[in-house]
Amino acid sequence: MFSVSVEFLHGVFRGDPDGVAGTGHLDRGEWPPAPARLFAAFVAADGTGLNCRVTDGSELEWLAALPAPNIRAVAGRQTCHQKLEGRYVVRHKGAAEKNTHQEYVGRTGALVRPGVRVAMRDPRVVYDWPQAAEPPGDVLAALQRRAARVGYLGTSDSPVRVAVFADTALSGPDDEFIPDHTSWDRTIAVAAPGDLAVLDRMYTDWCAHGAAISRAQFPALRHGAHYRSPDRDKEVDRGGVAAWLCLEPALSGRRISAVTDIFKKAVLDKYQRLWGDPPSILHGHGFAGPGYDLVRYLALPDAGFRWSRGRLHGLALWVPPGTDAAERRKIRDAARAIRQLAGNGLDVRVTPREDDDRPQARRPDRWCCPSRRWATAVPAIHERRGILDADGVARWCRHAGLPEPAGFRTSRTRLVPGALDLAPIEVNRPGRPGRPYSHVELHFDDPVPGPVVIGAGRQRGFGLCVPVQEDGQ
Repeated sequence: MFSVSVEFLHGVFRGDPDGVAGTGHLDRGEWPPAPARLFAAFVAADGTGLNCRVTDGSELEWLAALPAPNIRAVAGRQTCHQKLEGRYVVRHKGAAEKNTHQEYVGRTGALVRPGVRVAMRDPRVVYDWPQAAEPPGDVLAALQRRAARVGYLGTSDSPVRVAVFADTALSGPDDEFIPDHTSWDRTIAVAAPGDLAVLDRMYTDWCAHGAAISRAQFPALRHGAHYRSPDRDKEVDRGGVAAWLCLEPALSGRRISAVTDIFKKAVLDKYQRLWGDPPSILHGHGFAGPGYDLVRYLALPDAGFRWSRGRLHGLALWVPPGTDAAERRKIRDAARAIRQLAGNGLDVRVTPREDDDRPQARRPDRWCCPSRRWATAVPAIHERRGILDADGVARWCRHAGLPEPAGFRTSRTRLVPGALDLAPIEVNRPGRPGRPYSHVELHFDDPVPGPVVIGAGRQRGFGLCVPVQEDGQ
């Protein structure tokens, strides 16, 4: 075993994971500190090549060749991410200018956005390479000398004490981030062979051109490893589907508004017959919450495959987080008691879903599997009028209980085969003001489990998304 222990002396860490802290849009800091950041700190501790003073630099090649380590660090509620306020500092360059600082005559101010500071309950982070061979004596001694010269990790207000050990079991936090290519939920930057040459080139360019050189100009330094976080193994209530139902025969996707409306009425009717007055989360009247955590009545279209036609093959009833187990069972039983949807020109048989494989639209794993890309199978209704921008999409995701997306694209027409292309009369309810709607594709940094439903029409099935296959899969 080979291990590196890092102790944050102030109990806080501040680092910019993707170079976006300066934009002011970074809301969550890097945690745990990436192994690539630790490797860069070892490099900076004594330099490389002719710049080395206490080592010869060969130990860095040995360190870069190691696989992704296990990372023992606190997670979840044991960390606090504090977004720091921007501040103005004096810009000491150029000639005297007008509209300057009162205290600094002839000098202008520059806005500095510090990013996010992470405070942790346990200030220790341990990087373990359990499968690594014990380093040679000279390599271990050189790494220990470099570790003694590391003063901080990330920014200079995150001082650390670093120690290197071989064949020693270190104490540390119980939570562990483990490399996992199958059930991963995090991507963390790691070092790789060849990084030393790139860092040397970066340092040479920085000496020649100064602050105009940034890490973002060297994409070869980006190596993301898939990790399973300890939060993934803990049960977190994010809501879930209480009942999956089948429609026989399948219906046209253009009837989705009528289908979900009748489905809601049928659930309310069955619940009242079985258990009495329905709870407010089923109908929304008298609901004391913010208005986002209501039951969602979803119609499941065939979408996302080459030959998809957008027909509705099933129904799903999603219940919000915080619903107790007894209430959830009552809602499930009410939904599974439905045998027919009739009205508004519809007459279709409903049955509880069995363990059949086809069609795909009826299968829970079609809608619940984790994915980093999701596209609307049913158009999403805008929460506000006006142009849909990044802030608007991020607000949709927050309201739907989703993380903020890394990117998005939008279109008036469908983005995946089989997605529903509806007319305004098929989206807006009679007697209600019309709202804009569109198809959206979301991109997340980490896989997000479904079902993903966004926009103002979530309760009646609008904004339902399908996972989009990653390139190369």
